[in-house]
Amino acid sequence: MKLLMAGDVVGGPGRKIFAREVKKLKSSHAIDACIVNGENAAAGSGITSALAKELFDAGADAITLGDHTWGQKEFAGQIGGIENLVRPCNFAKECPGKGWTLVTMPTFRFAVVNVMGRTFMAPCDCPFKAMEETLRAIPKDVPVFVDFHAEATSEKITFGRYFDGRVTAICGTHTHVQTSDAMVLPGGTAYLTDLGMCGPYVSSIGRKLEPVTKKFLTGMPGKFEVADGPATLEGAVITFDPGTKKATQIELCRIRDSE
Repeated sequence: MKLLMAGDVVGGPGRKIFAREVKKLKSSHAIDACIVNGENAAAGSGITSALAKELFDAGADAITLGDHTWGQKEFAGQIGGIENLVRPCNFAKECPGKGWTLVTMPTFRFAVVNVMGRTFMAPCDCPFKAMEETLRAIPKDVPVFVDFHAEATSEKITFGRYFDGRVTAICGTHTHVQTSDAMVLPGGTAYLTDLGMCGPYVSSIGRKLEPVTKKFLTGMPGKFEVADGPATLEGAVITFDPGTKKATQIELCRIRDSE
């Protein structure tokens, strides 16, 4: 089986390239399912039920989130009714929504877990302990795919090594910059520090360059709007055995509009 994990969708340009390319990728590369991070889908901050439906209609089979989960104020009242969408499992237990889900496909099923890091991130519970607790709740016979939404590469790498052999794949999100360290770890877990993004690449991680540049030059706050222009779709395709739940290959994926 093959599964595509796609990086953070950033605003309209990210949604557009995702909708244009994912179903074609599924067909051309015999991809059986797709997980995408949608926490920046709504103008770069958060998501709504309507935008979640848009991503599902475009070819997503599961959606993960992150630190911008509550970026759209109405979403807290919507999240509980959206199937196969997860927010970080180490948010406070009082938060609406769920941290993992079981996705049923025509020929197999798989679990999706969302976890958020703590280094340089908003306060949350320990990702390692939350992941341990989540694994105890997931059926033992299903492959498990983890989106670790975190800033620090050291935290992501440590998390990947710690859970090697206990899940099928761990891929990072949040930085919007695809890393080159795709590998299958010794225990059979596919690993990548960051998937990258689905969004405009003539930008500062998806945002217009001018206000971001001004902030770095002056220290003055500004509104960081989603950039226009050509977009990229980045992620990774993981080949795995649903019987053993082990990954056998992970390949980087990038589709880029001409500049």
